[in-house]
Amino acid sequence: MQVETAIIGAGAAGMMCAAHAGGRVLLVDHAKAPGEKIRISGGGRCNFTNLHCAPEAFLSANPHFAKSALARYTQWDFIDLLDRHGIAWHEKTLGQLFCDTSAKDIIAMLRKMMQAAGVELHLQTTARDFAKINEGFTFVLERDGVTTPVTARRLVVATGGKSIPKMGATGFAYDLARQFGLAVTETRAGLVPFTFPEGRFAAISGVSASARVTAGGASFDEALLFTHRGLSGPAVLQASSYWREGETVSVNLDPAGGLLKALRAQRQAAGGRKLTNALSAHLPARLVPLLAAEMALEGNLADQSDKALAGLCDQLSDWTLKPAGTEGYRTAEVTLGGVDTDALSSKTMEAKAVPGLYFIGEAVDVTGWLGGYNFQWAWSSAMAAARALKPTL
Repeated sequence: MQVETAIIGAGAAGMMCAAHAGGRVLLVDHAKAPGEKIRISGGGRCNFTNLHCAPEAFLSANPHFAKSALARYTQWDFIDLLDRHGIAWHEKTLGQLFCDTSAKDIIAMLRKMMQAAGVELHLQTTARDFAKINEGFTFVLERDGVTTPVTARRLVVATGGKSIPKMGATGFAYDLARQFGLAVTETRAGLVPFTFPEGRFAAISGVSASARVTAGGASFDEALLFTHRGLSGPAVLQASSYWREGETVSVNLDPAGGLLKALRAQRQAAGGRKLTNALSAHLPARLVPLLAAEMALEGNLADQSDKALAGLCDQLSDWTLKPAGTEGYRTAEVTLGGVDTDALSSKTMEAKAVPGLYFIGEAVDVTGWLGGYNFQWAWSSAMAAARALKPTL
């Protein structure tokens, strides 16, 4: 088989690139269906982008690398694409956009676009034995024991990272990058729950609270969820991408900063009320006994001086916790790190030292915040490569 472009990985980035690359395109994936991460995203409605998408919402060893691709194919471009295909959407919170009906609408749209472009999609197929030749690349496809040799002028790697291995995620992209002499940065689980020594929060599993969670100098104001294993919820997932093993995390249970004033007012109105009962009016009731035990909270409101109340609020606004670790790739939404951006063109995603070889999507050392940012990186990086593969686009 001879093709102009072979794309390995039929996820968001791979399908987007295949639909726009032009010429004879081969798209290969070992899964039974394309776009599986799209399908499960956002509770089945796919948080496909974010209105506030900007380079500052992405982590990379080179924070400038993502700027070109994100600027040349924006969230507004993808929204326009959905509108043109009649896919209804809505904003949920913090600029997060979801399909009104189903994530499957986006998969169907991409499949329809690929079909119109004549893309050859090979599922439940593995690709192996990659080699560089003068005219491009050779490799072998294998399905059900039958092998097919392939020659491709250009090779695009869109196989993602290691997160959620039960869906077939592997380090394939990193291995291929190293084979062709490209560096790969340290990889670790991102957007992932924290774990704590067994039983730390078991008694309040399921309790959620509004909080500001800070790790590695980055703070996020969203919901915090206590679990049997430790801490989860959007604020925790966001902070986890900035956390390193052995570091502490700060939890601010008074992110709006109004607790001290409220407690003073309650002391004036009902000084005989127990401090813990007063706190239960502002914090989840099941959380207060755990805090009382950890912070030695006792007595009535009338017993608390202004200084004591201020000290309590300081404790609640900087509750320092030390996670044992994270739940790892098993539940991580993304993989931090990846193919070193120094080895790639920020305009085309092509390997500088290996003409015709491209890396796009999560395989690259670019990781977004929670809330649609990583899908936008998939669309933007895919289009950067597609435009280079088809210069007239």
